[in-house]
Amino acid sequence: MANISNTNSNRKPKAVLIAPANANEFGHEISFQQAFYVWLRVAMLSFGGPAGQIAVMHRILVEEKRWVSENRFLHALNYCMVLPGPEAQQLATYIGWLLHGTRGGLVAGGLFILPGFISILILSLLYAGFQDATLVQAIFFGIKAAVLAVVIQAVIRIGSRALKNAYMYMLATAAFVALFFFAVPFPLVIVTAALIGLIGRYFDPQRFVIIKGHSASQDNDQAIDKMIDAGDAHHTKATFKRAIKVLSVWGTLWFTPLVALLLFLGPDDVFTQIGLFFSKLAVVTFGGAYSVLAYMAQEAVEHYGWLAPGEMLSGLAMAETTPGPLIQVVQFVGFMGAFRAPGSLDPFTAGLLASVLATWVTFVPCFLWIFLGAPYVEKLRENRSVSAALSAVTAAVVGVMLSLAIWFAVHVAFTEVTTEQFYGVQLMSPAWNTIQGASVMLAIGAFVAMLRFKVGMLPVICVSALLGAIYYLLFPVS
Repeated sequence: MANISNTNSNRKPKAVLIAPANANEFGHEISFQQAFYVWLRVAMLSFGGPAGQIAVMHRILVEEKRWVSENRFLHALNYCMVLPGPEAQQLATYIGWLLHGTRGGLVAGGLFILPGFISILILSLLYAGFQDATLVQAIFFGIKAAVLAVVIQAVIRIGSRALKNAYMYMLATAAFVALFFFAVPFPLVIVTAALIGLIGRYFDPQRFVIIKGHSASQDNDQAIDKMIDAGDAHHTKATFKRAIKVLSVWGTLWFTPLVALLLFLGPDDVFTQIGLFFSKLAVVTFGGAYSVLAYMAQEAVEHYGWLAPGEMLSGLAMAETTPGPLIQVVQFVGFMGAFRAPGSLDPFTAGLLASVLATWVTFVPCFLWIFLGAPYVEKLRENRSVSAALSAVTAAVVGVMLSLAIWFAVHVAFTEVTTEQFYGVQLMSPAWNTIQGASVMLAIGAFVAMLRFKVGMLPVICVSALLGAIYYLLFPVS
């Protein structure tokens, strides 16, 4: 026994790392596989434009899964709102990155795009080959009504958390009026709100700092927040070396195809034109797809000849009634452009390649903005001036979401809607004889089911899709 004791005493003690049960390399219990299926679910339910998509993520990630706190969700959302590109896809990328690093951001942001890409590709093939997608339109007739209910519910829930005092209500109201009645550019609304927050922080800090850091949270059991509070989120640290690496990798991914097209096909080839045009669009798309639709349509129809007059509306209808960002309409534009000028390729092959190209140059910059800027945004969470600015932006975003919700509601309820101008004020003017009673009833039913009876979003959307399809096929909507 003595020999054994002496032998053991001469050995160096081994370091023992005690990790929490089920914890992974990031210091939380959520596995990459779990996250994958949740992100896939988010992607499949991401209908209704940015308002609906943000509502879906808020419901699943904040309320149901409790992966991220309300404050951190809004902080990330506000950063995404001031970036060019689709804010909902960038928000998914941001939270995926917080959860599992670059791999998590790629999966969350990539899956967010995938269902819409596949859907619009199929619809583009049908449109180009058969000019008929009645069954798909029938299915999405009911889905749009259910998504309207999701959007309204999101406005109510996020508004109840962000609008804590009269200042925030005034900011939300001003943002709504500016956008809905005066068509003030979205970036101007957001920048103005941020400036008001910065100024207000010095006059009344208690009321202007609504979005607070983790120290102010009373309920901090969310996986991401616990990980960061424990100091385990090493992948979120902002360093100059990391920034250079991100710029090098994503800049190469973005520009290599463009350089190759210019060198091998020349500047006048349709693929080169598609790549360059949508790359330019990717850096000016502030305020979402609607802010650049008119410009995109004008260029695609009049300058490049990719679309016939009126076809932009068909592409927008595809993007509005399929999951994913509305800016995915670029895929349809690119498809039709290459389909009509395929060169030596088969028209459908050319359309498919152009779909991939347009999607690539549109969304690669989105990953660049998030992976480059998110570490610095996280670093500034405890800065009270930044918190005041983002609190004001959040209040303005509620007004933005309300504006989008009303726009969406009018287009769900009526088949014909025009916009009229009166002394600088724009007003939506629906044709009352085109009201769709079935859509209104489906939306009301979905809203009551989710808000009053707490029915899950997926069952509500499925039932609405089924009922809407039956009605649409029996009584076609003109």
